Amino acid sequence: MSYQNIARRLRLPLGFVLGIAYVVFARPTQQSLLIGGIVALLGVLVRAWAAGHISKNKVLATSGPYAHTRNPLYFGSFLISAGFAIAAHWLVLVFVGVFFLLIYYPTMKKEITAISGFFPDSYPKYAENVPLFLPRLTPWRGDSNSSKKFDPKLYMRHGEWKAALTYVLAMVWLAFRSVAG
Repeated sequence: MSYQNIARRLRLPLGFVLGIAYVVFARPTQQSLLIGGIVALLGVLVRAWAAGHISKNKVLATSGPYAHTRNPLYFGSFLISAGFAIAAHWLVLVFVGVFFLLIYYPTMKKEITAISGFFPDSYPKYAENVPLFLPRLTPWRGDSNSSKKFDPKLYMRHGEWKAALTYVLAMVWLAFRSVAG
């Protein structure tokens, strides 16, 4: 089994275990919680925006956040993780960066093969113009799908509301922890 496959399989279970450890051990200050909470909220919003633009394996998503980065769901997850890391302690942010490099980067590279297979005519031009992870500032307007609007039904179907709910619950818990010391 390749490292990319191992990283892809470990991504969710390892993230879940680390999330539980974080909730148990994090002791944020009110200031770190405010700054980290804002960064994490941006991640939740990016993921929500992306979920309303993607019809997985049916149409190549190039609208909304997909006009800025090929992986807005992963980018949003990074912002959420980074925000909660900032809330705990800035050094945790280093761990988040390493985690994303070791686990998410190989996963993104592996997914290129699958997406290229689904969209062999349109993906190469898209990949040439839109960065893999870090968003470009201006949206790419390269195909007919790039003007597609956000679809709330897709957002609900993808269950992204669970990320928003988890964010709220985690923030309430961390706010309690910051006050309780």
